[in-house]
Amino acid sequence: MFSKGEQQHYHRQLILDEIGESGQARLKDAKVLVIGAGGLGSAILPYLAAAGVGHVGIIDHDTVATSNLHRQVMFGMDDVGKNKAVTAAGKLSQLNPHIGITSYPEALTSGNAGMLFSGYDIIVDGSDNFPTRYLVNDAAVMCGKPVVFGSIFKFEGQVSVFNYMDGPTYRCLFPEPPLPGTSPNCSEIGVLGVLPGIIGTLQANEVIKIICGIGEVLRGKLFTIDCLSLQTQVLRFKKTVFEIPETLQDTGYDCNFAPEDLEITPEQLSKSLPEESVLIDVRTHTEREKYTISSVINGPDDIHIPLDELMSRDQDIPENKHLIFYCQSGIRSLQAVRTYLQKYPLAKVSSVKGGLNAVLNSVN
Repeated sequence: MFSKGEQQHYHRQLILDEIGESGQARLKDAKVLVIGAGGLGSAILPYLAAAGVGHVGIIDHDTVATSNLHRQVMFGMDDVGKNKAVTAAGKLSQLNPHIGITSYPEALTSGNAGMLFSGYDIIVDGSDNFPTRYLVNDAAVMCGKPVVFGSIFKFEGQVSVFNYMDGPTYRCLFPEPPLPGTSPNCSEIGVLGVLPGIIGTLQANEVIKIICGIGEVLRGKLFTIDCLSLQTQVLRFKKTVFEIPETLQDTGYDCNFAPEDLEITPEQLSKSLPEESVLIDVRTHTEREKYTISSVINGPDDIHIPLDELMSRDQDIPENKHLIFYCQSGIRSLQAVRTYLQKYPLAKVSSVKGGLNAVLNSVN
């Protein structure tokens, strides 16, 4: 059943009573598709490959960037600029030559999801955005595939298993995507480098449990962990009525979506800063210690009001001025604009497109 090389490679796993040769044979026969080869994927993929999952698929259209390396430990400086899926496949083949690996250097879309999912037994969601998560869920429901889910936020992570043995789906827990501009990503608020490693290995663990039929799978349960306190919780949730879609559709949700009339570009800001305007920094106190837009473009002094204090301190904001909100990457400032307009619909407000990051790039 196993070659001499495979027996040596999997020896420590084969001698586990709960796995043994039968469990290892199940792993060898299994086909698992991993969505994303980034932070979560950097932990998920090596452990699935090392465990002997017979065929591993990797889909990711993105390329390696230097800012990825503190958490995407599968890559190194020599990989910067290379496609993540293709690069990861090469590294996994070195880790375990006894398995099959297929890379898909493309984005997951409503056009290819169904076809891709149909060729695999389990889908592992290592994505980092809401459109992909909802697309993964809907495609998996249509194809009847279980999804091993993981997500990270700053110091906190979540793991669950959806659509397994007629269990709840992602939409049972989160029926609809959040409104655009209300959910910052890791480029906006940061993420602890080890966190995706912790969550990714837990996802790999769920995959192995499902394949081998061992342990208690996180079906109808959401595992959460706070890495600062190491407090964990397992929250139970039930299956709700969910209409299986006849055809897949992209959600149309874009984390960076913003109507043009609510944004001002860095070029517009630096070249012709409106005279009757006020800059409002909605970042945290720690972020502000480094630099501000005013110091970068030699503009007028700004007002600092962190986003979570905005409406409790609206009396500090001058009236009859053009209010220009900014943050690090333009997401929180856009949220600030929308929040302010809800209370003051006639106010003249703008968000700096791309935030301070874009301003710095425009002057360098």
